[in-house]
Amino acid sequence: MSDEIKKEEIDAAADEEAVVEAEIEPEVKEEEEPIGNIKISVDVVTTIAGIAASEIEGVSCMYTSFVDGFAQRFGAKKTTKGVKVDMSGNTVGIDLYIVVDYGVKIPELAWTIQENVKNSVETMTGLSVSYVNIHIEGISFDDETGESAPEAEEE
Repeated sequence: MSDEIKKEEIDAAADEEAVVEAEIEPEVKEEEEPIGNIKISVDVVTTIAGIAASEIEGVSCMYTSFVDGFAQRFGAKKTTKGVKVDMSGNTVGIDLYIVVDYGVKIPELAWTIQENVKNSVETMTGLSVSYVNIHIEGISFDDETGESAPEAEEE
């Protein structure tokens, strides 16, 4: 009887090894083999994030530094203003520097921007967005006509 038990243990051990080998060597189909590499530039992610943030109602504009603003006045167009992207492999972190319209609820606006930017970047690039930080750099008092709203007069 002990010979039968040993034979069953050996057969069971052989079956386990076969299962492990099958898991290690998965069958690869020809259509699943990559044709080449896909590399997405940081500028592409930056542009997508900037456009996604700008299309939200309540965002007056993306914040520019003095140097960026000076360059834009002389014809240099920069679609990446107010956006900083950190890429690490297939993960992206985004910082947005924005100016909001006066009177908007900033926490709600920030959440809407975060969701829109995250969804846009992940959908268009296939990258994973780990964070979207919103930095409110100012408030715009411009009305809908583009003219500056009159300031309160002192008496």
